[in-house]
Amino acid sequence: MQISIDIEGTTLTATLDDNDSSRDFASLLPLSLTLDDYAATEKVSDLPRRLSTKDAPAGTAAKAGDLTYYSPWGNLAIFYKDFRHASGLVKLGSLDSGVEIMRRPGPLKVTIRKATQ
Repeated sequence: MQISIDIEGTTLTATLDDNDSSRDFASLLPLSLTLDDYAATEKVSDLPRRLSTKDAPAGTAAKAGDLTYYSPWGNLAIFYKDFRHASGLVKLGSLDSGVEIMRRPGPLKVTIRKATQ
């Protein structure tokens, strides 16, 4: 599934993986969030509810551009740098391009929605 991420006047696209967590995330859309910097590696935001982690691996390593769900905290994390394996990290999908916008300092206001076909 394709989604669009509107970030302060710029629109990025991303492709969600075919898994229960990604489908559960898509069921929340559209979402308006504020993404905050975390560990100089990712932008994070709380979600309105926890996502399903049915059949999800126990953890994963993230690559720049990955959209992930960090199940221990219940938040969305979009990585702009590669990151080591983390328990409880579930990959939801990947940005198709434009990861550099995530490197902007400070919070980013975003709206995430299903892409129109």
